Amino acid sequence: MTTTLLITGGATGLGKSIALMWASQKKSAVNICIADINQERGDATIAEIKNLGTDAFYLHCDITKQDDIAHLRAAIHQQWQSIDIVINNAGVASGGSLQGESIEQWQWIFDINLLGMVRVSQAFYPDFKSQGHGYFINIASQAGLTPIPFMNSYNAVKAAVIGLSETMKLELSFDNIDVSVVCPSFFKTNLDESMRTSEPAMKKMMDRAFDKSDMTAEQVAASIYHAAQKRTFLILTHKLGKQAFLMKKLLPTAIYIKSMLKKTKSMQRLIQKP
Repeated sequence: MTTTLLITGGATGLGKSIALMWASQKKSAVNICIADINQERGDATIAEIKNLGTDAFYLHCDITKQDDIAHLRAAIHQQWQSIDIVINNAGVASGGSLQGESIEQWQWIFDINLLGMVRVSQAFYPDFKSQGHGYFINIASQAGLTPIPFMNSYNAVKAAVIGLSETMKLELSFDNIDVSVVCPSFFKTNLDESMRTSEPAMKKMMDRAFDKSDMTAEQVAASIYHAAQKRTFLILTHKLGKQAFLMKKLLPTAIYIKSMLKKTKSMQRLIQKP
């Protein structure tokens, strides 16, 4: 039996690593559609996937445009007649203090990271429902569970993705449609290429966090793949992320906030440096 997979934002970074992880598994055959806005990188990724013996194609798709998503759905139907897994991975990054982020920046990241995911999910839900099965894997972030100071819009949009995913999990289970939400912490990827911030210190702080990461995109993709085989709802890919989430759940709120305020002070000093 062949599993048909759609990965948005799959031309680079985590999306590409997820595609190669699925393609490299020899237990069952897969078809993979890479939807992205970067044609050159998309074509290169498809070549790598095909070298692993997997059928795949790339399609340009801007998830902020309804027509692009409709065209994507039609292309997958024409190519393979069905879809089994949709991985909502496409996303961008932002950073800044409450006063440092414009409303335009908030609207930009919400339109891509949240509403883009909603558009794609709404488009493919009827297919899942009519065939009696399906699986959405939504990529959120550790920042949605344990927010990082001075990343207001990014924290908020990833928290919204987690809330959306939990709601989808409850609603769609009656149609035999499963949902997982992935919350990775920092790892070596190209997400910083899309980052928008008006505060230079914020960019430096995020670059440092990416550089210090002890996980690669390939390792994160492997963690996602293995958890997906069990249909785990909340997929935490980083050991420190699991510890932070556990601490937040178990500590009294006042103590947790006090602990986080200490960490915020050091970040604040960094932000305020000339």
